Amino acid sequence: MKELNQKLAVIQTELKAKKSSYNSFGKYHFRKSEDILEAIKPFLIKHGVTVTLNEELIMTEPVPIIKSTASISDGKDAIHATALVGVDLNQKGMQTAQQFGAASTYGKKYALGNLLLIDDTEDADSGKKATSTTIEKIKQAAKPAITKQQIAQAKDYIAAGGKIEAIESKYKLTNEQKANITKA
Repeated sequence: MKELNQKLAVIQTELKAKKSSYNSFGKYHFRKSEDILEAIKPFLIKHGVTVTLNEELIMTEPVPIIKSTASISDGKDAIHATALVGVDLNQKGMQTAQQFGAASTYGKKYALGNLLLIDDTEDADSGKKATSTTIEKIKQAAKPAITKQQIAQAKDYIAAGGKIEAIESKYKLTNEQKANITKA
């Protein structure tokens, strides 16, 4: 086991998984489980290890919970890390299979991140100030969700010449809500 621990420590130290995807709505880069799997491949043969992912539905009520397990093995010993993810069955615009798929992908990413010690902190050389990004995320999270009654009022406001930006400065809006409010 000591040998596998040493191999894992080297991989954890040397692994660099890029954030290849961009969320234009939230204006941030992120990494997917595929990015992590691609980054780990060069280490597999070099260190004589395999990395596997397994999933298990561990609970169905009140929401389905998926347990994702990432494992690294040298053929004798294995080290495991897990992540638990709830499936949002109320997510609009997605079929049930897509809801489970999204949760599955999220769980795999975090299980791999736990195993390989990957975090989502700002890169030191990214040139961005983590504090301003963090403050903006906190401000966004603090905004209340808009109610149905407020959506009706927002439609009237837009019809009278108001700007959607004013509404967005006060409330969290989904893309669907934004489209609903701004359509004539």
